[in-house]
Amino acid sequence: MAGSDAILARLGKLHPKVIDLSLGRITRLLEKLGNPHLSLPPVIHIAGTNGKGSTLAYLRAIYEAAGLRVHCSTSPHLVRFHERITLAGQMISEEALCDLLEEVEAVNAGDSITFFEITQAAAFLAFSRVPADVLLLETGLGGRVDASNVIDKPAATVITPISLDHQGFLGDTIAKIAFEKAGIMKTGVPCITALQSLEAFNTLACHANRISAPIFNDFEVTEEREDGFTIRIGTEQIDLPHPALPGRHQYTNAATAIASVRKAGIPGFDGKDINILARGLETASWPARLQKLTKGPLCDALPDGCDLILDGGHNIAAAEAIADWLSRQPAGDTVVIMGMLDNRDAEAFLKPLATHITALAGVPIPGEHQAHLPETLRDAAIACGISPAFSCDGFEAAITPLLDACRTPKRVLILGSLYLAGLVLEKHSS
Repeated sequence: MAGSDAILARLGKLHPKVIDLSLGRITRLLEKLGNPHLSLPPVIHIAGTNGKGSTLAYLRAIYEAAGLRVHCSTSPHLVRFHERITLAGQMISEEALCDLLEEVEAVNAGDSITFFEITQAAAFLAFSRVPADVLLLETGLGGRVDASNVIDKPAATVITPISLDHQGFLGDTIAKIAFEKAGIMKTGVPCITALQSLEAFNTLACHANRISAPIFNDFEVTEEREDGFTIRIGTEQIDLPHPALPGRHQYTNAATAIASVRKAGIPGFDGKDINILARGLETASWPARLQKLTKGPLCDALPDGCDLILDGGHNIAAAEAIADWLSRQPAGDTVVIMGMLDNRDAEAFLKPLATHITALAGVPIPGEHQAHLPETLRDAAIACGISPAFSCDGFEAAITPLLDACRTPKRVLILGSLYLAGLVLEKHSS
């Protein structure tokens, strides 16, 4: 039997485009597989621009703290494809993944289908065969015609903050992108939406009204304390500890998860036990979100007292969240190693961060031919007032010039791409 990498490589050749948003191909394949998406545990379907993964991580940790068995479907992966499929709390094994992919490949019989579509169909097949209490289902891109959007009656839909991203596929305005995200809403199914811009919320509310989907946004973060934070849901105030994931934006993601638990009504936990909610927030894990790395060659190269921080953020909203986090960190120089796909506006991404960065090194993303050249990232940094800025041939080569450029190195921050984050994580760990 071939390894999963070989099978996945074959599946990636079944369609000429990496992204071709449609529901027709996956619906056809699911029918040939016996419609496994109709035999799933209760589903919470999650869309949005930023915060989908973190919100899912809090939902998972809360439900698991309550003793429930949780399936998860996420994308993209960082290091191994297996990360995309969690079965009752366990990442799918290599043997199970190979068997699953080969079965779906055989049933598909060479028909044209995108990589995401055929692997999402495989995930649904796996989820239908392993008992669980809830499936947390993250969209891949958008929502309306995303391959995950074949669930007719989820327990709830969740829409995290919407901002500009993937404009080439979803539209060039917030309203157009929000319309695509709103497509996961279903008639009579509660939709929990995080705090949105007025343009995004109006679009979501209009669509919800059109299809008679009850929409809930009656929650907010009301207080940040030294020992935690407070959220309001309806008229109830709930005091909670700090979430495990760093950054003030995680309060919003955590609040969204808690409101979703309350509205979803998954049998086994109604979201009322504050101790379970707190334990979930404190134990949630999601890599490459302001993650502090402690082991690996880059860590070994840093002076004492200098931290290595990894974040996969790659759009303006993510940059603003990172900038807010940096503004609250102890004094000391922050230097950045940045790699980014060339469909991203590097200069726009760096503008919110510029005042917090002492020096920057642009690096390539190995294996990604559609990435900005290091020189392009260097020039974008200089245009934003970040100086000195360098172009380097890899993240390890960037360390020496960056450290030489500052007096009090406090942190090295790697950002700009989930693909780059995955390469870093292959060699480093928390």
